[in-house]
Amino acid sequence: MSVLDFDLSERDFWAKPMSEREEAFERLRARDTPAFFEEMEMSYAPKGPGYYALVKHADILEASRNPEVFCSGDGGATNIPDMPAEFAEYFGSMINMDDPRHARLRRIVSRAFTPKMIKQFEADVESAAAAIVDDLLAKGPGCDFVTEVAARLPLKIICDMMGIPESDYRFVFDRSNLILGGFDPEYTGGDLDQLAERLLNAGMELQQLVQDLAAHRAGHPTGDLISSLVNANIDGERLTMQELGSFFILLVVAGNETTRNAISYGLRLLTNNPDQRALWLEDIDGRAPGAVEEIVRLASPVNFMRRKLTRDFEMNGHLYRKGQKAVLFYWAANRDESVFADPLRFDITRHPNPHVGYGGPGPHFCLGAHLARREITVMFRELLRRVPAIEGGKPDRLHSSFINGIKHMECRF
Repeated sequence: MSVLDFDLSERDFWAKPMSEREEAFERLRARDTPAFFEEMEMSYAPKGPGYYALVKHADILEASRNPEVFCSGDGGATNIPDMPAEFAEYFGSMINMDDPRHARLRRIVSRAFTPKMIKQFEADVESAAAAIVDDLLAKGPGCDFVTEVAARLPLKIICDMMGIPESDYRFVFDRSNLILGGFDPEYTGGDLDQLAERLLNAGMELQQLVQDLAAHRAGHPTGDLISSLVNANIDGERLTMQELGSFFILLVVAGNETTRNAISYGLRLLTNNPDQRALWLEDIDGRAPGAVEEIVRLASPVNFMRRKLTRDFEMNGHLYRKGQKAVLFYWAANRDESVFADPLRFDITRHPNPHVGYGGPGPHFCLGAHLARREITVMFRELLRRVPAIEGGKPDRLHSSFINGIKHMECRF
């Protein structure tokens, strides 16, 4: 076993250059046994017992296929420390649950995210992308691609689906940035001791927004997702107002941040790989599906999810004990040399491409994967047809262990 000179629990690790992060995870994948890390001190949660870092594709697939062993509900999936009780009111969505409660919530909300339903939003996605590129051309090169292009499309589509008025777009954008801002001083204000309070306030404000709208839509439905969910009665089941609020936070945060970062990362990949840009331009529609999957693989907007063992379990030669934590590093699995030939190469024709950018198989596979694929496809189709030479400058990366994010990136064309 090699001695590691880095620590995934250290905040500074997630501020290192991407090449150093790549090398660290390559070393972790080369180990015979998974590495164990101590948990870092957090102001809002007691220090936990530590965790195993799952970085191999095979490990993440097996853990994902065994949710009854690798559970999400005991302490939460979106954080390594156990989620404090007061956080559960706002962030205790179905992503942090196990069956049967997880299955109940997913059954109620999933009808809004079938391919048939996403098809109904296609015209809205296309018109929104066209308007965003209109504005980009009017402003000219030099603007921030993240805030002016990549963030606008998923934010508008999610808010329109839910029935959030345009006057509240900025409010939703700012609160979701804070919730997924990690250790980044641009969003935390630089005072990590106050982070818990800021997170709780952001969650409370978003939940209040949707609950106020839901209270009105209960008697005055308008055909949007809030109206459907607040009035849904599927097999005698309804969402509580708390469940609706938590689901809304999950939707706007996950659906906004992740797709935004995939689009931003995609432009950077095209900038650094002109041969792949030229290949995509030869057949924009035909090569879009492969290009989008490859962008999501390399972007891996969500770095990890956490699980806790419900019983002793042996996996790939290692025995995990009941109560231990395992962190599924999707970002690392999507670079696994045993699965992806030349894994750091951007190849829009890569096939097969069994990435886990939307999570592993099983009940927690991303509910919005169809919508995310559609948004990324339409945004790049519009860009490649109308601004084919657009390039992204040096990205200003988010300082976060959870989200592989790009905060700002100048574009030129």
